[in-house]
Amino acid sequence: MAKIIDGKAISKQVREEIAAEVVQYKERYGTVPGLAVIIVGSDPASQVYVRNKKRACEEVGFYSVGYELPESTTQEELIALIEKLNNDDKIHGILVQLPLPKHLDETEVLLKIRPEKDVDAFHPYNVGKIMIGNHDLLPCTPAGVMVLLEKSGIDVSGKRCVVIGRSNIVGKPMAMLLLHANGTVTICHSRTRNLTEICREADILVASIGKPEFVRGDMVKEGAVVVDVGINRLENGKLVGDVCFAEVEPKAAYITPVPGGVGPMTITMLLKNTLTAASIARG
Repeated sequence: MAKIIDGKAISKQVREEIAAEVVQYKERYGTVPGLAVIIVGSDPASQVYVRNKKRACEEVGFYSVGYELPESTTQEELIALIEKLNNDDKIHGILVQLPLPKHLDETEVLLKIRPEKDVDAFHPYNVGKIMIGNHDLLPCTPAGVMVLLEKSGIDVSGKRCVVIGRSNIVGKPMAMLLLHANGTVTICHSRTRNLTEICREADILVASIGKPEFVRGDMVKEGAVVVDVGINRLENGKLVGDVCFAEVEPKAAYITPVPGGVGPMTITMLLKNTLTAASIARG
């Protein structure tokens, strides 16, 4: 029977730590960290996520501002807003909610955010810093996974780590963070041969493939740590991860649930990045 890694409880603890640091920041500088969130179009999931970010900012004492732009927004208009926020001293973090409407060039948009305000850590400059292990800002979901492991007393050093998924947002940076923590890392993906056998060798298995209940019981060795980054809605409306919890939980030593595992940590690490960016801006 696995020990459940409670993302809600750990997220609450980290947010309390951030709120305490914000009080100190305000006493020292007379201002608070500021986050700007930009959403283009009316994607319902994105709107919910943006509302959650705003609520989280209020919870820890940040200044936050949201821009809900119409679907028809041009590339030039969006970049003009980013440039304005780049030059706004009250704003320490800029986040553009993805995906953008198809007529907008995501790559160009992300490049326009100043690296020191790039609290998603998607700018190539920040990606490069993560690669060499000299980073200030980290992608929120992989960073959240590392905090979950650390707060659960799970030492990555020397462990065989397998990451399923190679996205720029989760899979690749996840592998790098595990590597920096002295894990021995294998990245698996849709072309990987003998996937089940490779997964069965993992001491720490991170599933981020976007397929509901893809990881079954026969893919996990006894006593493994299983981190489920996926979140998928089934036809019956139920939320499930990329791991079949019912099959894997009896074999694992530790497991993250869905919902309530990695999810709560993502916005929490966004707050952490914004606080870091604000502190760096102050030198």
